[in-house]
Amino acid sequence: METPRTATITMRVRNALKKRLEKMARSTGRSRSFLATEAISAYLDDNEWQVSGILAALSSLDRGEGVPHKRIRQWVASWKTSRERQSP
Repeated sequence: METPRTATITMRVRNALKKRLEKMARSTGRSRSFLATEAISAYLDDNEWQVSGILAALSSLDRGEGVPHKRIRQWVASWKTSRERQSP
């Protein structure tokens, strides 16, 4: 089985954050490096999709695929009325 490739990074953190990381490492029996890697991975998992979606939306606007603001306002104004419009 091949060992996963790793790389070293250096970063500055506030002293309070470093102390919290050290405490968590002691409490869990994990290394600071392991915990920091897990935290970075979780952050990326939570945020990559959002940035990708924003970039895709901006690209679609650049292609002229947006919905005019007036149509959105009319649609929202029709909510909970007898003449509710379909979403644009």
